[in-house]
Amino acid sequence: MKLAFIGLGVIGYPAAGHLSRAGHNITVFNRTASKAAKWVSEYNGASAASPAAAATSADVIFTCVGNDDDLREVVIGGEGILTTVKPGAILVDHTTASAEVATELAGILKERDACFIDAPVSGGQQGAESGQLTVMCGGDPNDFEKISPLVNAYAKQVTLMGPAGSGQLTKMVNQICIAGLIQSLAEGVQFAQNAGLDVEQVFDVIGKGAAQSWQMDNRHKTMNDKQYEYGFAVDWMRKDLAICLNEARKNGSHLPVAALVDQFYSEVQKMGGGRRDTSSLLKRLLS
Repeated sequence: MKLAFIGLGVIGYPAAGHLSRAGHNITVFNRTASKAAKWVSEYNGASAASPAAAATSADVIFTCVGNDDDLREVVIGGEGILTTVKPGAILVDHTTASAEVATELAGILKERDACFIDAPVSGGQQGAESGQLTVMCGGDPNDFEKISPLVNAYAKQVTLMGPAGSGQLTKMVNQICIAGLIQSLAEGVQFAQNAGLDVEQVFDVIGKGAAQSWQMDNRHKTMNDKQYEYGFAVDWMRKDLAICLNEARKNGSHLPVAALVDQFYSEVQKMGGGRRDTSSLLKRLLS
């Protein structure tokens, strides 16, 4: 199959690379052309001057951009995918966006006899580079079966959660849970430090019990060392939490912890930490 990949950020760049290494014919596009040129210098593939050009004749088109507005631009903008998408093509969107934009674009593509799957990911840059992302999808089961072998090139798990929008809703649950975990971990690291305990020993012990989590395993040491340059940025987390809180208002959910942690992240931003990783909640406690 002929593939296109639009958006070569911390997820898209390595994911497109995995597809290339798997032997697929792939054309990439990135808003910053120099990044697309760099990708082409490292992998087998071509670059295009626009999303429309990248998507021309493609059987499957992958997108991974910043937010709802960016996604609409690359799909239905003047030089968007919609201008060249062929009947039967499938658009797989890895952007963390709203469920609303997912259902909107699914409807628009259906009018062109094309298909849409919202497929946000969890695992961050580390997971993308190692090919160990978790991908949660919303869309038609038949379309899902077609794209699953491709996504498996950079994922450890790919699951269909329901119709269009279901992948985004599942990602919201993921971010809601993570927000609380990181705040608790930050408080635990601070407490251990203030109590004069050996922080590494503490987390080695409790990491074998009920408190264990991915965040604990992968972030407690860097947090203890005051290092916050490991992946998913505070700015991005605030964008995601805004999506979660907006959806909660629509469906009647109460998210007091997520809302509080969102406020804490706003404080980190005011401290100049918007590009630090999400574990920098600890920096706020130590300031």
